[in-house]
Amino acid sequence: MSKKRILITGQRSYVGTNFIDWLSQWPDKYEVEELSVRGNQWKKKDFSLYDSVLHVAGIAHVSTNPKMEEQYYKVNRDLTIEVAEHAKSEGVKQFIFMSSIIVYGDSSSEKRIIDQSTIPKPSNFYGNSKLQAEEGIKLLESENFRVATIRPPMIYGKNSKGNYPKLVKAAKVLPAFPDFDNERSMLHIDNLSEFLRLMVENDESGLFFPQNKEYVTTSEMVRVIAEASGKKIKLLKVFNPFVRLMIAKVNVVNKVFGNLTYDMSVSEYKEDYQIMNLEESVKKSM
Repeated sequence: MSKKRILITGQRSYVGTNFIDWLSQWPDKYEVEELSVRGNQWKKKDFSLYDSVLHVAGIAHVSTNPKMEEQYYKVNRDLTIEVAEHAKSEGVKQFIFMSSIIVYGDSSSEKRIIDQSTIPKPSNFYGNSKLQAEEGIKLLESENFRVATIRPPMIYGKNSKGNYPKLVKAAKVLPAFPDFDNERSMLHIDNLSEFLRLMVENDESGLFFPQNKEYVTTSEMVRVIAEASGKKIKLLKVFNPFVRLMIAKVNVVNKVFGNLTYDMSVSEYKEDYQIMNLEESVKKSM
């Protein structure tokens, strides 16, 4: 059986690097290569050698500065469509795009469950640039060019960026943390990597919403992290009125304690990719 050849467009990304590590378990089945898509040099690359392109290049949700807006659309939308067009013209059979749950807007103070019928409503140009990229590459889909769009929730794992390392730091140093009842969908990097492997293996196309088997309460996650670090942390409801007050006003508080979940049914797949539960994933992420 011949190897599946995968090209990751975007170099040294968290998702791409971990996906390469994950696939190293099957050296006889997969051949993976990374390609920087900065500048124009990438256009000289022969894409026809690959079965699948996994596009992870993009600007993450790091700025709300209006001066950055043009750059977000240029990289997250225009470059994505350009790479997909190039892949299609060179005979690549499958294009996998890493979008984001952010196309549905930010987390909220109320419980919020996204299902198949929920219409995307980005609340910033990061989310909008991702959604417009999705729409652009969908137009390229054909019988010979399969497009799979992944809308993951917050991805976490060892050396991940974003809010997860901040929670780890908090769990290690704080004696107490708010015992606040919220719900979030999250996705451990190993669960995502296995999901991506199945996408390639099954030549998938369509829209996908992978997540962990269980929802996460931020307080519970902090408790599990503290425990894995060999310390105890007190969860106290006394902070909750303050959290409720700040959740609508302060972006970082909303990100940590807000609600944003996928209905579990939209994340089901014909094969099991949810190989890590919360406790195992936290231990592995230390």
